[in-house]
Amino acid sequence: MLKCDPQTYKDLELGKLQDILREYCVGPSALKIVERLKPVQNNEELMKFLNQTNELVEIRREGESFPRLEFEELQNEIRMLPVQNASLPQESFARIRMASVMVNSLLFFFNKREEDFPQLYELLSDVEFTKEIIEKIDTIFDKHGKVKDDASSDLLSIRQQMSSVKRHIHSTFDRSMRKYLKKGYLADTKEGYFDDRRVLAVLSSYKREVNGQVVGNSKSGNVTFVEPGETVPLNNELEQLKDDERKEIFIILQQLTYEMLAFLPLIKDYQQVLTKLDFINAKCRLALLLDANLPAINENKAFDLIDCFHPLLKMNNDNLGKKTIPQRISMNENSRMLVISGPNAGGKSITLKTVGLLQLMLQCGLLVPLHPNSRMCFFDALLTDIGDNQSIVDELSTYSYRLKRMRHFLNVANENALLLLDEFGTGSDPDLGGALAEVFFETLYDKGSYGVITTHYSNIKLKADKLPEAINGCMLFDTETLNPLFKFSMGQPGSSFTFEVAQINGIPKKLINRAKSKLDNKKVEMDQLLHELQKEKSYLSRLTKEHILAQETADKHRKYYETTKEKYDRKLASLQNKAEETSKFVSLGNKLQSYIDNYKVGVKKKNVNEPLMQDIKKYIAKEKAKTEEVKKEIRLKKQANKKKGKPKKMVNEYQQDKIKVGSKVKLIATKQTGDVEEIKGDEVTVLLGFARMKVKLEQLIWVSN
Repeated sequence: MLKCDPQTYKDLELGKLQDILREYCVGPSALKIVERLKPVQNNEELMKFLNQTNELVEIRREGESFPRLEFEELQNEIRMLPVQNASLPQESFARIRMASVMVNSLLFFFNKREEDFPQLYELLSDVEFTKEIIEKIDTIFDKHGKVKDDASSDLLSIRQQMSSVKRHIHSTFDRSMRKYLKKGYLADTKEGYFDDRRVLAVLSSYKREVNGQVVGNSKSGNVTFVEPGETVPLNNELEQLKDDERKEIFIILQQLTYEMLAFLPLIKDYQQVLTKLDFINAKCRLALLLDANLPAINENKAFDLIDCFHPLLKMNNDNLGKKTIPQRISMNENSRMLVISGPNAGGKSITLKTVGLLQLMLQCGLLVPLHPNSRMCFFDALLTDIGDNQSIVDELSTYSYRLKRMRHFLNVANENALLLLDEFGTGSDPDLGGALAEVFFETLYDKGSYGVITTHYSNIKLKADKLPEAINGCMLFDTETLNPLFKFSMGQPGSSFTFEVAQINGIPKKLINRAKSKLDNKKVEMDQLLHELQKEKSYLSRLTKEHILAQETADKHRKYYETTKEKYDRKLASLQNKAEETSKFVSLGNKLQSYIDNYKVGVKKKNVNEPLMQDIKKYIAKEKAKTEEVKKEIRLKKQANKKKGKPKKMVNEYQQDKIKVGSKVKLIATKQTGDVEEIKGDEVTVLLGFARMKVKLEQLIWVSN
């Protein structure tokens, strides 16, 4: 239940986000919700609103075909329907039909998705899918929104008579026009229209020669417009029929209005659901614009804003093509008073406003621009003191205004309040103002408040360093170029770089030294120490980044080496196997060659080299035995699988489940042995020496890995 005052809304510029939301709203009811945008007072309801928006953002980011929100509000229809004997205008029925189609499409989209999008699904719990409204309206109106001819038998008869009279009018008029055209009485334009009636364009000098009713003249007076006497009664008859048509349409719409009255509760629900969804959609579009997310919500008072942005700053920088530096800001029970120091124009105020605006957005039900792994919490009060708020009307100086603001802070501050104080303690004598600021700081601290404070006062920085639940932070500065880095760092105070900035802006060193001599040595030494600490921190940060980069590079090269080594080891093993196989074939070839060399044509078999023949027979017998053994093993496995009732294609008879990239396999058909290079589904690429072959997994026998 967040309490804010008007000054807080003004300081944090919530109105600029409201301007964007207004552009995204479809109907005036959602616009009114945007106008009244304030923190949601009930935390349970707030979580519901946040989750509704987050679910719609998820749908949009996933690119799902979510129904396009095209509808017109039904406030007038809801007000008119209960009126006795009322007849809604034609456009009202078009709006009711559009709303019914819209809600039906939403119900269809969320059908069976209640678990994925529970909050949006619950939003539609009061409406039901029905085509009855659409069918009743479609019975009366055509696709162009006009009342159909057969909406009633009387209307059909009237319109048939109207068509007949119109044809008679046109034929009669054309006959008159031809007659007077032949006589040369008509101007070049020949005809015109007056009150939807065709009239003759007669040269004024012949107007008395034409039988009919004068209805007007041209600007020059040279042409007189005359309605032919033959068409006057016909046009009058047509007007009577048009009046009959209007009366009949009124009766038809009156009856349809009465039928719609039965659906009044559902039409009211249409209005309510579509208005809520209109507003949720506006918040969703804002979230997509800001790349916003829903952080985790803590029950305790602690937040960790990861890669957060000030939304207005980011949009402005995006328009200018400038980069926005993300920040990480964390606070909890042990660091609830954050004192930010550093040079002017370094980003202190923006960092403070970022914390405040993101907290205000969250508790207004808006998603916030930060990393989704961030954490936030809810506060009961959010108060700001930012900028120069002197009042000429009330004769208040800046310092007087700030003292009145501080009095208010001291009255409402507690452990559930978040206070944002920019340039804390300024506006008065530095020493006296600094002392009073320190007392205020201690008092707010004792009240258990959470606060983000920006200051240049050294005594406030020292106090934050001494208090156990306070912490310093600083905006980083490039100590070499003396340019702000717009990066926030927790843990240490920052130097104001007063003399360094003066020097880089051309102030003579002699004057800077004179200024230093007028200060307390301890103060100069402290500022110098802060300067050196920040310089050292920047150096260490750079070293850390370089170390991380070097580590990542080393890991990358190590993985590449291991992958390459594994690849070459597999190739080496494959080559060794090939060499052994080749050696075996060479040995067999040599034996066969020896047999051929010793074989003598014409010599009887008993004279053949018996030892060689014996060796050949032994080798062949050995190979046959191996083949028979493999066949027997396959046959036994087939029998075993048949007994188990497994389908033939499920039999793992060749240990194919062991086949992986790098495995040694044998082709069943050719008995060739090779190495598996790639597996895609059931298709395997096998390296056979210097040749590659793609075969099905079922055509291979696993040999080894």
